[in-house]
Amino acid sequence: MRTAYPRTPHLPWSPGTTPDDVRADGLSELVGREVVVTEKLDGENTTMYRDGLHARSLDSGHHPSRTWVKALHARIAHAVPDGWRVCGENVHARHSIGYQDLESWFFAFSVWAGDRCLDWDTTVRFTRRLGVPAAPVLWRGRFDERVLRRLRLDLTRQEGYVVRTVDGFTMDEFPRRVAKWVRRDHVRTDAHWMLAPVVENGLGPRAALWQVRSGGTPDVSALLAAVGLTGTDLVRPGRARTGDASAVDGTGPDTDAAGSAADGADAVARARRAVADVCVRLDLLGRTGDARLAGVLAGLCHATDRAWLASRLVAPLGMPLARRVADLVGLHGRLHRPFPDAGRRAGLVRLADAADLGVLHAVATAVLAGRHDDVAVAAAEQVGWSELHADDAGLLGEAPLEPLRAGLRQALSALDPDAADRCWAEARDAYADGRIGVIEEATAATWRWRDGRFPRLVVTVGPSGSGKSVFAATLPGLAGVVSLDDLRQARGDRADQRHNPAVLRDALGRLDTLLAGGGTVVWDATALNRHQRSLVAAVARRRDALTTYAVLLVPPEVLAARNAERAHPVPASVVAAQLRRFEPPFPGEAHRTWYVGPGGTVDDVAGTLCPTEE
Repeated sequence: MRTAYPRTPHLPWSPGTTPDDVRADGLSELVGREVVVTEKLDGENTTMYRDGLHARSLDSGHHPSRTWVKALHARIAHAVPDGWRVCGENVHARHSIGYQDLESWFFAFSVWAGDRCLDWDTTVRFTRRLGVPAAPVLWRGRFDERVLRRLRLDLTRQEGYVVRTVDGFTMDEFPRRVAKWVRRDHVRTDAHWMLAPVVENGLGPRAALWQVRSGGTPDVSALLAAVGLTGTDLVRPGRARTGDASAVDGTGPDTDAAGSAADGADAVARARRAVADVCVRLDLLGRTGDARLAGVLAGLCHATDRAWLASRLVAPLGMPLARRVADLVGLHGRLHRPFPDAGRRAGLVRLADAADLGVLHAVATAVLAGRHDDVAVAAAEQVGWSELHADDAGLLGEAPLEPLRAGLRQALSALDPDAADRCWAEARDAYADGRIGVIEEATAATWRWRDGRFPRLVVTVGPSGSGKSVFAATLPGLAGVVSLDDLRQARGDRADQRHNPAVLRDALGRLDTLLAGGGTVVWDATALNRHQRSLVAAVARRRDALTTYAVLLVPPEVLAARNAERAHPVPASVVAAQLRRFEPPFPGEAHRTWYVGPGGTVDDVAGTLCPTEE
C-alpha cells in the first residue's frame, strides 16, 4: 500500500512558514525526550518501497531529476522488507540551494515498518546496511528549546533543520514527535525547479564510498581519492605468507618503500580486475552497505601492508570499517593455502569470528583474477574447496555466529560485562571445537566464569608513540602496570636494549605475581607480533585471566610527531623497524580486542557479548 509522507509541522520559532503550512500544536511530547536534530535538505521528498517509489505525491510522474534516484532504488529495493518504506530527500537536482560537496544524492530521514517509524539508531543502521546515508545530524540530546533556538546555520547553504524523537512513533503520533525549522523565504529562485533544466548538485569525494555501498559500479580512481591513497600505495609490500598467491604478485616483501609510478600503474590495473571480480561475487552473496564496501576496498588494497593500511583508513572510514578492511587484507591469503580437512570446520568457525567469510572468500578469489600461472591456479582451488566447506557448515551468511551470541546474551543478561565477555569467548572456542552446538549447551559450558572471579589482563599493542602508556593511565581500578620501559629505566636507561632478555624475564615474573593477586593488570609494551604476545598470553592462561588486546592504530606521521615531542624519543630507525614488524592481532587471538585510535579512545571492539554501535 502506498502512503504519502505526512506534512511536518513548523516549530513555533520557525521563520519560514507560509499560509499553507501547519505549526506544531505544542511541544509537550518532545519535552523530556531524547531528540535528534538533522539538517533539512533542499530536495524532493521521496518514498521507496520494495516494489516502487514516488515523490510526495502518490501519483508523481516522470521527471529527469528522478532518473538517478530510480536507478538507486533498482539497486537497493531487494533489501527493503515487504511492508516497509524508506523516506528521504532526493537532492540530485538543484532547487534553491546549490550543494557542492554531497556524500550522495539521496539521504534517508525515516524508515517505516507499516504504521510505525523506527527509532533513529535502528534507522541509521538499516539505511547504512542498505547503502544510503542518513540525513546529517546537527545535534542530539535531551530536548531543550533553548539549545534549538541557539542553533546557527549557514543560511546560504542550509535550508533548516528537523527535530524528532530518537524513539520510534506511530503515524498518529507524527505531528507531535516531529517538527521543523525553515529559513525565511526558503524558495529563492524565480521559476519552479521542475520547470527549469536539471542542474546536478555537486558530489564530494565520499560519494564514491556510498556508490559502492548502494551496489553501484566502483570508480577505482574516485575510491582511492576518497580514502586518501594513491596507486603507489597499492604496492606497499605486505609480509610474505607461505602459499599466498598475492605474495608472488610482483609486490613481495623485499622493499620497504612504496613502488614507483610505473609499479603504481600496474597495481591499479591489477586492482581494477580484482575490484570488478569481487563486485560480481559480493552481489551474488547479496552483500550491501559496509560489507560490500569492505570487500571492494580489500580487493583494491589486497597487496598493501595490513597494519599500515588500517592506520591510514581510520580517518576516512572510521575505526570499525577501517579495521575490517585491513583484516580482510590480512586474512584472505590464508584461504590460498592447503588446510587439513579434519580441522577445517574449526578453522573456518574461528575465521568467521574474525571476518565475514562470504566476503573473505570473494576477496581471496578476486585477487587472482586474470592470472593463470600454477601458483594462482592452485590457490584458486584451495579457495574453492574452503568455500564448499564453509557453505556446508552454514558459515557463508552474514554473522553466522550471531544466533549463538544473541541467545547467550539473553541467558546471561544479569552478568557484569567482563564476565559476559569471558563466557562468550569460552563459548566461541567450544563451538569451534565442536564441544557445544546450541545455546543451552553454551550456557551450561560457561558456568565457571559467570562470577567474574578471575584476573583481567590488558595488553597494549602498538609501536612507540602510539599512546599505549597514556591509554593505560585512563583505565580505572588497576592492580598494577608492567612497563618494560620502566624496568629498563630502573637499570639506568629506558632506551638501552642490551639487557632485554633479563628485563623480559623480570617483567613476566611481575606479571605473574600481579595476576595471582587478582584485579586488572596492564602489560605496557609494544607487543608488536604474535610471538611477543604469546609469552604474555602464556602467563595469562596459567592465571586464567580474561585477556584483552588494546590495539593502537595510529598513522606513521602521527607516531613521528609524537615521538619528536617525547622526553625520551625513540630513534627514528627503531620506530621504522617496529612498523615493519608490526602485526596487529586478529579478532579471536585474545578473549576480546579493543581498537584505539589517535584520540586515545576505544573506537571499536571485537569479542564482546553485547553488541557495539558503529
